[in-house]
Amino acid sequence: MSRNVLVTGGAGFIGSHLVDALIARGDRVIVLDDLVPQVHGPAATRPRFLAQGARFVHGDICDQARLGQALSDVDTVVHLAAEVGVGQSMYEIVRYVRANTLGTAVLLQALLPRKQQIKKLVVASSMSVYGEGAYTCEACGVVYPRLRSAEQLQAHDWEMHCDHCGRTVKPIPTNEDKPLFPTSVYAITKRDHEEMCLTFGQAYGIPSIALRFFNVYGPRQALSNPYTGVAAIFSSRLLNGKPPLVFEDGNQARDFVHVSDIVQALLLAIDTRRVVNDVLNVGTGCALTVLDVAAALARGIGVDLQPELVGKFRSGDIRHCFADISRIRSVLGYQPRVQFEQGVHELVEWIRQEPAVDQVDHAYRELAERGLAQ
Repeated sequence: MSRNVLVTGGAGFIGSHLVDALIARGDRVIVLDDLVPQVHGPAATRPRFLAQGARFVHGDICDQARLGQALSDVDTVVHLAAEVGVGQSMYEIVRYVRANTLGTAVLLQALLPRKQQIKKLVVASSMSVYGEGAYTCEACGVVYPRLRSAEQLQAHDWEMHCDHCGRTVKPIPTNEDKPLFPTSVYAITKRDHEEMCLTFGQAYGIPSIALRFFNVYGPRQALSNPYTGVAAIFSSRLLNGKPPLVFEDGNQARDFVHVSDIVQALLLAIDTRRVVNDVLNVGTGCALTVLDVAAALARGIGVDLQPELVGKFRSGDIRHCFADISRIRSVLGYQPRVQFEQGVHELVEWIRQEPAVDQVDHAYRELAERGLAQ
């Protein structure tokens, strides 16, 4: 049975890939997107890669009139619209809270008189809501340490220590039951996303799912946005003949998931009748270090540029976090299909065709001037 799907943020990186998949299977798709200049460029128009079969509404998520236009006859909502950038969120606080938290509130308000027609609400959350990932201590078992202190980082003691006994702890996959300790304004607003949508769905009988995306990469990622994913940031540097800038020692572990696997999870969440008002991790379950990512991108682009270890750290940065995906495998049948070494080739083909304005130095200065990087 075909659906009428609103995708907020549907002209962006993840959204446009989801739109392709929805149209390919026969769904009717409406896209609401404000075409933020930081992502789409200063003179942004409808992106060439946004499927022509989608109806496009150019508008702000906080604009109730535009939302009303977009929601006509919709039975499914996928809420992807958000300002993205952990560091930037710490000094453009109003911008992030307005777009993310208030934007979600405006969307839910618009859904209220249409609650009988909405059959599914899927919202994009983020691994950032966890803060630090899960760890195991040889003396204390599974532990959930908070952020490292400034004194520890200034001493270049990068690894995590048990809050109880002080031993160095080892990272383990992070599951959905880990307590949430968001460490940035962006992360707090993503927690708002999932909690507001799930609470709304519970109250009004709308099946709702929040998907916690880990580090997403792939074609159509904004290469000139210095606050986007690390794979795109590193690619932009390498394409401009500059080494990737790596904080700490580069051994931070993350979970890099290809955009096609994110789309797989979104489609499964849209279609399932088994999962109601729950949160699910979306990743690969595999840990890669930041140095691994830099090396794979350099090989893919064909440049011999070693990353520059700047010996500095950023306020709020976590050490390790990668996904436990056993729950989404069990309840949705999700199975990641693209390993990073494979996905890099597709990303490289995309970035060779796209202009990449390197603004990383500017972004770093913005953080440093506010005492958020040292």
